[in-house]
Amino acid sequence: MPDKRMTEEDVIAELRDGMTIGIGGWGSRRKPMSLVRAILRSPLRDLTVVSYGGPDIGLLCAAGKVRRAIYGFVSLDSIPLEPHFRAARQTGALEAMELDEGMLLLGLQAAAWRVPFLPTRAGLGSDLLTVMPEIRTVRSPYDDGEELVAMPAIKLDVALIHMNRADQAGNGQFLGPDLYMDDWFSLAADRTFLSCEQVVPTEDFARFGSFHTLRISRLNVDGVVEAPNGAHFTECPPDYGRDEAFQKQYVAAASSEETWSAFAREWLEFESEAEYQAALAARRQG
Repeated sequence: MPDKRMTEEDVIAELRDGMTIGIGGWGSRRKPMSLVRAILRSPLRDLTVVSYGGPDIGLLCAAGKVRRAIYGFVSLDSIPLEPHFRAARQTGALEAMELDEGMLLLGLQAAAWRVPFLPTRAGLGSDLLTVMPEIRTVRSPYDDGEELVAMPAIKLDVALIHMNRADQAGNGQFLGPDLYMDDWFSLAADRTFLSCEQVVPTEDFARFGSFHTLRISRLNVDGVVEAPNGAHFTECPPDYGRDEAFQKQYVAAASSEETWSAFAREWLEFESEAEYQAALAARRQG
C-alpha cells in the first residue's frame, strides 16, 4: 500500500488562502490540534472553517485567520463558551452560518453524496430562515406536498481530522466513545489529511478495537501525520483526557490583550509541534 506519511508542515504546504476547511472532532474532543497549531504558524488567512467547534475555531479567530465560520456550536465542553470565538462573533469580525447540529451533518452528507441539498424539517418554525435567507425551502413532489428546509451541501476543499490510530496508507481508527462526524467531513472534502496518535501496521488494528472502529478509509485520505498528543489540549480517549488545567489557563488568558499576548508567547510561538510538545513535557515534570 502507498506510504502517505507526512509532517504538519507538509500538510500546510497543500493549503491556500481562502479555502473552506472542515475540522473534525467535537467541541473540546479529539480535535486535530497539531494541524491547527501548524495553521497558526503559517501565513494562511481568509479561511472558511466548518466545525462542531471548540478551540480550533477559537484559536484561528484569535489569529485573524477566519473570514467565515459554519458551525453547529462552538464550545469547550467543560467550559461552555469559547472566548475568542465569542469575541469575534460579538464584534462582527467574522461571517457566521449558525446551524442546528443535524443541519450541519446534512450539509456534509449532501456534499458527500454530491447532491445540492437534502430536505429536513429542522429549522421549520424558527427564525433560521429569517436570519439566513440563503437557506431556502422546497416542496415535496409527492402527494403530501410538504414544505421542507433544503439544507445546502457544505462542500469542503480540505478536511482535517484526528484519529487514535492509522496505518501509513491512511486507514483511520477511533478508539474513544464516538467517531463524531469525522467520516462525513472526510467524504465531503476534496482532500483529507489525518493526524493520529500512532501509525501502526494495518494488521495491528485488531489489537486495539473491533471492526466498527475502522471508519476512515485510505481511499479518502491524502496524507497521514503521526502526532502523539496531537489533540492536546482537547481529549483523545482512551489515550488521554482533556488537559483541564491548560484549558482553564487558555480561557483565563483571553480576558485581556496583555494576558493573551503572554499566553501566546508561552504556547503559540514555537517553530514546530515538537517544540510545543517538549514544552508540555517540561511543564508536567516541573
